[in-house]
Amino acid sequence: MHAGLKITAFAAALAATFGTAYGVGMGIDPVVEDPAPARHDSHSEPSPTPEGGGGHGGHEAESAGGLQISEGGYTLDLRTPTVTAGTRSDLRFVIRDSGGRAVTAYQREHEKELHLIVASRDLVTYRHVHPSRAADGTWSIPVELPSAGGYRVFADFTPAKKGAENLTLGADLAASGSYEPQKLPAPNSTAKTDGYEVRIAGGLRSGKASELKLNVSRGGRPVTNLQPYLGAYGHLVALRSGDLAYLHVHPNGEPGDGRTAPGPGISFTATAPSSGTYRLFLDFKHEGEVHTAAFTVRAGAATAPTDAPMDTPAGAPSDEHGDEPGHGH
Repeated sequence: MHAGLKITAFAAALAATFGTAYGVGMGIDPVVEDPAPARHDSHSEPSPTPEGGGGHGGHEAESAGGLQISEGGYTLDLRTPTVTAGTRSDLRFVIRDSGGRAVTAYQREHEKELHLIVASRDLVTYRHVHPSRAADGTWSIPVELPSAGGYRVFADFTPAKKGAENLTLGADLAASGSYEPQKLPAPNSTAKTDGYEVRIAGGLRSGKASELKLNVSRGGRPVTNLQPYLGAYGHLVALRSGDLAYLHVHPNGEPGDGRTAPGPGISFTATAPSSGTYRLFLDFKHEGEVHTAAFTVRAGAATAPTDAPMDTPAGAPSDEHGDEPGHGH
């Protein structure tokens, strides 16, 4: 690996743009799942990128989430487009309506008015945080990004306006400093994080719903007392390598429904909007702490997964409140 290059915020912004080309092609053998049918769901959208179209949540393919800064009459106004790598900075943004006014009323979903995801273009660094909102509609949260380069910020929210739909808007963020690109971690069926081991079974299929099952253990023993986090025993986000299309996947079942056990298994249903390589981030809570396990998977291919565990890089400590730096990867 060549020595890191000193880059300015402007160069970091360029990294955000050209990082897409870097991310595409990093995917290798798939982790789980058979090839997708030749004919895709009618909601799938073709894309000029090699990785194809994107989607947000649900059991059917939808249009790509997080690829647009404006959608449905709402715009993500990122007031802090640049930060310095390794330095704690206040990330500030506003959601504006079609008239340019700051939105100050939101529906609560998964216990929060807004979920903020920050991911590096190489999908190595990941943060899931919950900022605080001021009375004027300005959201803010301190973050510390470990590496220079291009990042994508995703705001997942639903306005309180009657009939409003859930939206995921995205904007580019640049972190200046010594930049050295990282390779996308290889596909694997096991991830380790903070002394826990998480195994994934099932897989993503292009244009068709499929089940993802994740099993949490620690010290070789199954974890059977997971705690609710954001209204569930697990929270899963999938980002497509290349354009970072956002797929927010909801779990099957919820705490207190009389049929969903608190571990060791967590089940999700997801639809990949296209074939390609995805990075999956699972947040789960145990003994009062939130942990994040990350996986690289392929959708629409047939090679069996490898069995060697993949260590999840350690990140900053976090909690479920607005002053968290996030779950770092």
